Amino acid sequence: MSYVTRVLQPGERVVYATRLHPILFLPAVLWLAAALALLIVALLADGDLRIAGEALAAFCALFALAAGIPALVRRATTELAVTDRRVIYKSGMISRHTLEMNSSKVESVDVDQTLLGRFLGFGTIIVRGTGGSLEPIRMISDPLTFRSHITAG
Repeated sequence: MSYVTRVLQPGERVVYATRLHPILFLPAVLWLAAALALLIVALLADGDLRIAGEALAAFCALFALAAGIPALVRRATTELAVTDRRVIYKSGMISRHTLEMNSSKVESVDVDQTLLGRFLGFGTIIVRGTGGSLEPIRMISDPLTFRSHITAG
């Protein structure tokens, strides 16, 4: 059972839910591509060059794994939802960070997107609550739709 469904109050319903964008995996994919390129070059070489190329390819594969596992955990353990009463954000598996803000307490919602973010559909949402609290949520998929569901309520 997800965090969002566990914390719903009686009669409350989820209006919109989203996840972090898969762009989180970009560093891992780049390291994996480098590992494959080095492996191909190494297989075409002979002797010491082949051994060095295979070793470099193995290191790049390890870096890909080291970048991919945290991205996978971060994406799997982050939940974003807008209900008919509040905004819910949860991240973390062992240590948890949550934001639950009543819709009536949301003062403004800012969206920051780079050119690449606009092209690929990801960005940062900053939820500003009354009393000066703000919470940036980075790498969210389709941030404009998420903002629209927050401000529509």
